[in-house]
Formats: sequence, structure tokens, C-alpha cells
Amino acid sequence: MCGVVGVALPPGSGTEAAAVASTGLFALQHRGQESAGIAVSDGAEIFLYKDLGMIAQVLDDRRLPPMPGDLAIAHCRYSTTGSTLWENAQPTFRLGPRRPVAIGHNGNLVNTRELLEQLRGGRARLAATTDTELLTTLLADEPAADTVDALLRLLPRIRGAFSLVVLDRRRLIGIRDPHGFRPLVLGRIPGIARPAGGTAPWAAESIADGWVLASETTALDIVGAEAVRDVEPGEMVVLEPGREPRSIRYASANPALCVFELIYFARPDSYMEGRNLYEVRRRMGEQLAREHPVEADLVMPVPDTGGPAAAGFAEAAGIPFREGLVRNRYTGRTFIQPSQTMRHRGVTMKLNPLREVVRGKRLTVVDDSIVRGTTTKQIVALLRRAGATEVHLRISAPPIYHPCFYGIDTQVETELIAATHSVDEIRDFTGANSLGYLSIEGVLAALDLPYEQFCFACFDGQYPEPVPYDAASRKFMLEEPVGIQG
Repeated sequence: MCGVVGVALPPGSGTEAAAVASTGLFALQHRGQESAGIAVSDGAEIFLYKDLGMIAQVLDDRRLPPMPGDLAIAHCRYSTTGSTLWENAQPTFRLGPRRPVAIGHNGNLVNTRELLEQLRGGRARLAATTDTELLTTLLADEPAADTVDALLRLLPRIRGAFSLVVLDRRRLIGIRDPHGFRPLVLGRIPGIARPAGGTAPWAAESIADGWVLASETTALDIVGAEAVRDVEPGEMVVLEPGREPRSIRYASANPALCVFELIYFARPDSYMEGRNLYEVRRRMGEQLAREHPVEADLVMPVPDTGGPAAAGFAEAAGIPFREGLVRNRYTGRTFIQPSQTMRHRGVTMKLNPLREVVRGKRLTVVDDSIVRGTTTKQIVALLRRAGATEVHLRISAPPIYHPCFYGIDTQVETELIAATHSVDEIRDFTGANSLGYLSIEGVLAALDLPYEQFCFACFDGQYPEPVPYDAASRKFMLEEPVGIQG
């Protein structure tokens, strides 16, 4: 679920490509909190800086000035494979025998074992333990003189989820897998002369357009870029300073955008599939109220991601909407913390009840999902200690029965409470008075888009891309000697 940004500015932009890329990445902090990094090309050399930590800690004013160039990519990491180590931070970089290349990757490959065997007979030791490191090494070593040609040879051998920003000395290349599991959008910074000091000062003296690739449209907004279109599944977009984008179709499209992006992960002010996600989630709340009505005094969200659905539920049910929990804005997202201990501690650090609001009230508490159940149990306990007489849970997503192998950290089925417990058992575990989930049909009604356009695998087990895993442990079959973890 990482965040990626790529920038191609008109020639002679100085260090502004690095500034634009890092600024855009700030809008994607919610997509990864473990590490951040940037790679910049000046046409002759690629400069790289990455470190563990939040974006503001890593990409500060000390790091960017020494990184000149018109091309840049940036990445923030949420680990689904590989430990939280400096070596696993991105962008990854490889100085191969044919080309230097840096890659920022959002997604998960599912055929790492097969790819590893292609890498010099599987004997090469890699610097990091991620599928992105493997991909970068394969690309750097691919026997083709041109990076685009090398990608056209390599991409047909890769399976799984990948939205990529690829940087060589002369080009920025955006790539989306044939299913389009993870989002990637193309934006344009208009080449119109503007007075210095505007909202996008790096465009002040431009006479040619600048181009931006990003995981979400919010990253375009923050740098003053206009959203042009989504990068299509199976498409490669080639960007060079001062030139119009070039599109290459490398595979037939079979769209299956992760529906969890629209339900939870992406920012509510982003647009996907032509839909504003706040409005989509509000309509999910309306559908939820129709499917699971309840007598209550108040409707309240679990902040922040439950807010739009709670507003829709309250409107449809005719029940007052109130904020019953206050979120500490200086904590991250508990779901994407890399360990259960950190997630548990994160709940008590992140949320505090408004006792005067919840005391003596029957509450309908709306959240976007229940994954492991432990966070929800803590929230119910917080509200009961604050004096709530009843707590009715309403979830604006279906039960998550199956692990995700395409970029969300739920690769073990036993971690998913819905896979091993009934709805009544989950209700009892969380301590709620009642529990209701939105149906898949309700999600589609809110989206007003066809089922075939999305991946619902975590809800219904229909995986668009076959996954080679051991059915007993629900783990990838991986090659241990080099430490690749998917």
C-alpha cells in the first residue's frame, strides 16, 4: 500500500524536481509510515537518499538542495514484505552492467520464486529482502540497451500487483500491472508563466509542461498539478523533460482495482474511477443504514476513516451525528503498523472518548472495516468505560475472510477474525451489543460501478491473479537463501 510519486519537469528546473516529488509525497503519508526516500536524475547521474522514519523526518530541507535534476521519484513505505530495515527502504537502486535504475513500487509480486530463479540461476545475493529489490536487479541486468525495451522484455514475466515509478538517467516511466490492482494517476503542471511565490513556485518560469505521476490525486493537488487521467492497467507512460508523455501498451487490460482502496485506504479527498471517495464512503454509510438499522441515540465514527460512512448512516437513519472519539493528530494509522504490539499501543495513544457526549447514550459506532478485531475491541471498551449504555457496531465493508497477496498486510488467514469466527462470535469478542457489515451488493450500489471492475478477493476469495501459496499456512512459497519475502 506504499505511496509513489514521479516528476518530470522542463529542462533546467534546477533542484525543483526533488522539491515537487517530496512535496507530493507528503499528501501520501497515510500510505506508508516506516520509511521514505527520493531518487533524482540530472541526465548524467542518479542521486538517491532514503531513511527510516516519516517523510518530514527523512526529506527535510537539508537533503534536497544537493539533489539537482529535472527527473525525480519518491516513495513512502508500508511493509507487506521484508522487515523495517534501511536496506528495504525505497526507492531501490541498482547500478547494473547495462544501466543504472531506481524504482518505487506499490504492490506485491506473487511469483518471486520464479523470478529469483531467473536471476543468474538464483545464485545472486540481493542487498534487500523485498520483491522490489528483486525487480530492480532484474531490470538493471536485463540484456537490452534501452530501459523501455528492457521493461518490455521483463514485464511479461512479472505477476502480481505493481504500480511503479522507474527512473533512469533520461526518463521517468510509470507502469501499472494488467489488473491495475493499485492506483496510479498522471497529472500535468501547466507550462504558463506565473509570478514567483504562488502555490506552485517551481512552475513560475516554465514554458513547457511538467508531468507528475502519483498514487492518488491528492498528491497532484498539493503541487498544483491538474489530474489528466489514470494510468491504465497494462500501460507504460514514458516521461522526458520538455516532452509530451508517450504511452505504450505492454499487456491487455483486465481491470481489478482493489476495492479496499475506495473503502478505506486512499484519502477521502482523492478521486478514483471518476468517483470522489468521500462521497462514495458517505453512500456506503447510507446503504449500511438500510441493511442494518438500529435504535440508537447517536451515530458516531471511528476517526478518521469512519467519518464519511457515519455521516451517511446518520442521514439515512435520521439519528443525530456526533463525534464521540477525539483522535490524536500526531499518531499514525494503527492498521499499517508493522506489529500487533505497536497496533495495540497505537489505539490508546490515538483515541480518547468524549465522555460528555457518550455517557448514558446508545451509540451506533461506524467504522470502515474489522481486520484482526483487536482494535475494535479496545474501542468498544473505551466507550463503555466512558459511560456508553449500548455500543452497536456498523461496518461499511463486508467481512474480510481471505488474505490479500496484492499489497495489504493480511497474508495469513488466521490473522483475519472473520475467517475463523461468525458475526455473532465477532460481536461477542468485541463486546458490542450488535454488529452489522455492509454487503458486497451494498458496496457496489454506493460505487455505482460493476463488480468486474474491482478486486473483491479479501471479501469473496475470487483472486484475479492466481497466487502460488501453501494452502495450509497461506504463505508465499519463497526462496529462503537470499531472504526474499515476497
